[in-house]
Amino acid sequence: MRAFVAVASLGSFAEAARQLRLSPSVVTRSVADLENRLGLVLLNRTTRSVRLTERGEIFLGSCRQVLEDIEQAERRAQGEDAEPRGSLKVAAPILFGRLHVLPIVSRVLTKHPGLTVHLTLSDRNVHLAEESVDVAVRVGDLADSSMKAIRLGSVSQTLVASPGYLARRGTPKTPKDLSAHDVIAFESLDTTNEWRFGPAGKLV
Repeated sequence: MRAFVAVASLGSFAEAARQLRLSPSVVTRSVADLENRLGLVLLNRTTRSVRLTERGEIFLGSCRQVLEDIEQAERRAQGEDAEPRGSLKVAAPILFGRLHVLPIVSRVLTKHPGLTVHLTLSDRNVHLAEESVDVAVRVGDLADSSMKAIRLGSVSQTLVASPGYLARRGTPKTPKDLSAHDVIAFESLDTTNEWRFGPAGKLV
């Protein structure tokens, strides 16, 4: 039906194929199969034009209504026309969650008052299924999982020291010098907790 409506509306099999992102042969075969099933000629074809027959005119109006009803039913099933409501449980790391996730949650709650969000901020990776978490924000490499993940952005790790510490302990000249220094590091940002330096990512 979609192929037939597109051809009838545009007056061209080739243009209908481009709009539907299908090959012209698929569109031609689809319309031919529809005509065969109905036992009717819906379109008069010539080398220069494509025109609706009388029966095709009648059928076109019905097809448009049917396709509109289907699209509306799909939107309703997907909740596109519905106001978000209910409870959503979100987990995120403490610092990242406070700086970036909490403001978004606040805006969402203002826009959708029927929605309740339970935001858990913790640096441990909560188990989504066991703890009934709907969505979690992770920083670092993800372990293999059957769950769906969407990359939101990227972060980089930076090595810093206070001027007072460097005055007391000296400034490291190479990555190997770090073994003689005090380090405060975040663990579990990746699967190995390895430090790599330089564009080649040399392991230290």
